[in-house]
Amino acid sequence: MTTSSSTNFDLDVADYIEEAFERCGRSVRTGYDMKSAKRSLNLLLAEWANRGLNQWTIQESTIQLAAGIRVYPGGTLTMSVANSATFSVGETITGGNSAASCQITSKPTATSLAITIPVGTFLNGETLTGATSGATTTLSAVVDFSDVQNTIDMLSAVLRRTNVDYSIPRVSRDDYLTIPNKSTQGRVDQFFLNRLITPQLEVWPTPDNNTDIIVYNRLTRIQDADTFINTMEIPFRFYPCLTAGLAYYLSLKFAPDRTTLLKTLYEEEFIAAATEDRDRASFTIQPSIAYARI
Repeated sequence: MTTSSSTNFDLDVADYIEEAFERCGRSVRTGYDMKSAKRSLNLLLAEWANRGLNQWTIQESTIQLAAGIRVYPGGTLTMSVANSATFSVGETITGGNSAASCQITSKPTATSLAITIPVGTFLNGETLTGATSGATTTLSAVVDFSDVQNTIDMLSAVLRRTNVDYSIPRVSRDDYLTIPNKSTQGRVDQFFLNRLITPQLEVWPTPDNNTDIIVYNRLTRIQDADTFINTMEIPFRFYPCLTAGLAYYLSLKFAPDRTTLLKTLYEEEFIAAATEDRDRASFTIQPSIAYARI
């Protein structure tokens, strides 16, 4: 006999649903059963985020800081562009290098123009050109912080300045609130993550240049089950846990007589998977001499 020489076993969303229904003592009968099960599967993934750390969802990301900007939300950023009196409201401006475009929605003044920029579209220092006026201006300090929008939590962060990393601790909401002058500029040495629906990263002191970078480890959402042919963004060791959890969720709707049994199995499978899914590092145990008896 020979082995399969294969280690690529995987399940798609439909496979998980079929297995979970079988554990409930029934089979998938209607399209609504599939729709209901997929909804339960996505709710289960949300529950996993509430249970704590999932190692495979930790990503290292960076944020390019901008002088004078203290808060970094996801989505869009309103910036001021200097020397823009020749632009007009409603005019589309286009980036020279990125070819990104954005419409001017506010009234220009003689010295500055506020524009709402979709993050991650324009580049630092590129030339913007007006579509109708032909006017040009240089855009600086455009910040790409779109990663913050998909962040559940930030685990740790450092400030990178001229290839040197400086540890920056996370402070609580109360500690950040009591900082007397949040507009003070300097090298960032602490941060607060305001965990709104779209999280906001707030730093202090306010950055004093456009070259510093925050490098951080963030906990991200597990990718959704959108279609029945999707495979799930989970490691092999969590396959039994996901199946058991979905069976438990479905039993609440379709097999209440099995709920207690399936919940117990799910908790056992989750503990086994979560116990293995941990960060490992060498450590030394050294007894204190204070407890030595001679």
